[in-house]
Amino acid sequence: MESDESKGGGGGEGAVLKGVPARGAYGIVCCAKDSEAKEDVAIKKIGNAFDNSIDAKRTLREIKLLCHMDHENIIKIKDIIRPPNKENFNDVYIVYELMDTDLHQIIRSTQALTDDHCQYFLYQLLRGLKYVHSANVLHRDLKPSNLLLNANCDLKICDFGLARTTSESDFMTEYVVTRWYRAPELLLNCSEYTTAIDIWSVGCILMEIALREPLFPGKDYVQQLQLITELLGSPDDSDLGFLRSENARKYVKPLPHIPSKTFQHKFPNLSPLVIDLAEKMLVFDPSKRITVEEALNHPFLQSLHEINEEPICSSPFMFDFEQATLSEEDVKELIWEETLKFNPDSETEVAE
Repeated sequence: MESDESKGGGGGEGAVLKGVPARGAYGIVCCAKDSEAKEDVAIKKIGNAFDNSIDAKRTLREIKLLCHMDHENIIKIKDIIRPPNKENFNDVYIVYELMDTDLHQIIRSTQALTDDHCQYFLYQLLRGLKYVHSANVLHRDLKPSNLLLNANCDLKICDFGLARTTSESDFMTEYVVTRWYRAPELLLNCSEYTTAIDIWSVGCILMEIALREPLFPGKDYVQQLQLITELLGSPDDSDLGFLRSENARKYVKPLPHIPSKTFQHKFPNLSPLVIDLAEKMLVFDPSKRITVEEALNHPFLQSLHEINEEPICSSPFMFDFEQATLSEEDVKELIWEETLKFNPDSETEVAE
């Protein structure tokens, strides 16, 4: 059947619903058939998108960022369905290329995962992340459910609603990263952080693929930090140079001393190369963590790594609107303008 919202103008006339909608943490996603392009697509509905400025900005941020980026390992927006008139513009429908599943579902399944699977998933994740970081963007919410896959094992990073540029000065206090994938500097409320937070998340994901279970499944931030120190050992002064907050230092220093364990001792059945790469990603001090370029050059990925096939973004991305105080109506106008970019003929129709 044709979705009601797609009737009467805009870019959704050819969208015919096929699958049962699935509700995620942010919006409702369903499978549809684009009868004009003759291909299956995914449509995400963000209901009442302009009820508050935080969620509205998140939607705008994802749209602008994904429109700026063009990479095989980053999900693409194919269309934004425009309602007949701006007055009825309350829900946002974003059309994405369709993927079959996500890494979270694969890890939870009974499907066998080999070192080759692990290698290929990780390579694509790092390849996409290299592009993201080259645009001066932090994803800030990397986790298995935000890594989409198809039957060919092609991987695409999605959900950039929490992403920020490295140059922004006001993003550090907001919620970032699902707890299990959150770096120590975030758990300790560090006032500044870098692309290293994404590398920590990748390390957690790598180990989760290998173990088929989360590495640090903390129930709260206190237990999260405890699980990290139980594996990595208690940080010493040389590991805490990134902490400028005296309160954070006072919290960490009195904690019981825990000696570090080697990953190889804790996980003797895992590939030594997986262990070595994970140990370089999961380092307490973010300045000592491996970079995305160094990770791509690691021996575990040697058979796939080809620097000429790992493009960077042609220009840095700027969230210009973040610096302004925008009302919900302001954001609505900006997203409306984005819909017209996908449907240029619609502007003429509206004018008429």
